[in-house]
Amino acid sequence: NGKCELITLSICKGIRYNETIFPNVLGHQDQAEAGLQINQFYPLVKVGCSKTLQSFLCSVYTPMCSIYQQAFPPCRHMCEEARACEGIMKQFRFSWPRDLECSRFPIKTEDSLCFGTDISPTGFTCPAHMLVPSTNDLSMYKVPLLTAIMNFAILCIIFCYYEFMDAEGCGVPCDAKKLMYWTESEKQFANLWIGCWSFICVISTLFTVLTYLIDMPRFMYPERPIIFLSGCYLIVAIAYIAGFFLRDTVSCRQFHTSICPVVTQGAREAGCTVLFMMVYFFSMASSIWWVVLTITWFLAAGLKWGNEAIEAKSPYFHGAAWSIPAIQTIVVLISSKIEGDLLSGICFVGVHNSKHLLWFLLVPLSIYLFVGTCFLVAGFVAMFNIRNVVKHSGGTGKVEKLERLMVRIGVFSVLYTVPATVMIACYFYEQMNRDSWQKGWFAQNCRKMSVPCPCEYAKHKGNKPDFIVFIIKYFVMLIVGITSGFWIWSSKTVESWSNFKEQLCCFRSSSQGGAKY
Repeated sequence: NGKCELITLSICKGIRYNETIFPNVLGHQDQAEAGLQINQFYPLVKVGCSKTLQSFLCSVYTPMCSIYQQAFPPCRHMCEEARACEGIMKQFRFSWPRDLECSRFPIKTEDSLCFGTDISPTGFTCPAHMLVPSTNDLSMYKVPLLTAIMNFAILCIIFCYYEFMDAEGCGVPCDAKKLMYWTESEKQFANLWIGCWSFICVISTLFTVLTYLIDMPRFMYPERPIIFLSGCYLIVAIAYIAGFFLRDTVSCRQFHTSICPVVTQGAREAGCTVLFMMVYFFSMASSIWWVVLTITWFLAAGLKWGNEAIEAKSPYFHGAAWSIPAIQTIVVLISSKIEGDLLSGICFVGVHNSKHLLWFLLVPLSIYLFVGTCFLVAGFVAMFNIRNVVKHSGGTGKVEKLERLMVRIGVFSVLYTVPATVMIACYFYEQMNRDSWQKGWFAQNCRKMSVPCPCEYAKHKGNKPDFIVFIIKYFVMLIVGITSGFWIWSSKTVESWSNFKEQLCCFRSSSQGGAKY
């Protein structure tokens, strides 16, 4: 009989027991001998290809010490669950070790003496076709198992930013036959829907920006932030148009021809990173320019600041509107929280992770909307007070002018706050239900993917997102850019373009005359 000793192997620290006994079921006499074998599986344990792998390996190589003073083998169901990692081993042209054949281990019964967890599996197990990384050039060479595992460990360092349902090295399926929630027709409709509204948004915002460029003195503070807000949405719409044409080229990544592609994650793909920066940075900047607009509106209406006084503070407005989104974007890039969006074809944050959605989208957008609304209401209260004072003093013409200004500000505020509120509500709907959707999808497809089906996921079976909510979300993300041109839809804009046309004609005439002379 052996003697109990503390476990010293790092791979087996933190499991359900801390003492082992030798010889083990494979005949190893001490932990040093067992460590030479078990440490080869360390990268597989880190990838998380099976929740049971670590417990199974440790029960084989460092068996639990008991009152019987002898090593007991693991139960067969543990081996079968751990064997889910065989798929990734085969990609390196290695099969499951003969010493660990599941037929060698006893079936768990009331009378069997074997070590094992409950037969009912718990938690998420990443299917073989979703494992990342899935290939490297070294897989074509027949090298010893230890060398292959070491090479695989190096790849893990590069690709382990892939994560799905808290399983590292796991990607979201991107293949048309293995989409998580959507049908191929829904995906195509969403792509066309987003593309159409993006084109309209580009036309509207481009017209707004060009109108500002040909007649800059016309747009003074407090309304000038509307121009910058419109410019931000122009960039966002251009990014979505790129996603429309690129389809799955950026949002999906094919690691190996033998498995389906997975959703792109992390900041290491240039196209994915650029599109993310365009959408995230400028969408956050547009939200802050909305706050700046409401602040300038309050300064003009509530504190009676003049155009020159407000414009003197413009460097601070620009500093806040561009630096805060830049900091947010850098934080997301450093943390590699970027994910491909199958419906839009771009990369964004919080697409498949509820925590990222909460902290990088819901919280900042809610803060910006709340702060802006407070300044907006304060400005309206001040304007109503001014209107009453002017009305009692008999200034009828000034009252009508103030009322027109209040109507324009009010209409534009509704055109921003309503879509912004709806978008936040859509994000909140995703954040509250996404975990249930993922578990429901896994419970629905776990048997097809040949992985254990957790019993606790059964109650989520059939849960899936409402496609209409996502369609509305993309619509309200772009509609603000389309309606931002409301402020310039007036006779003054026609006059500005008419003057620009005349100046252009005069310039051409003078150029031709000069050349002729």
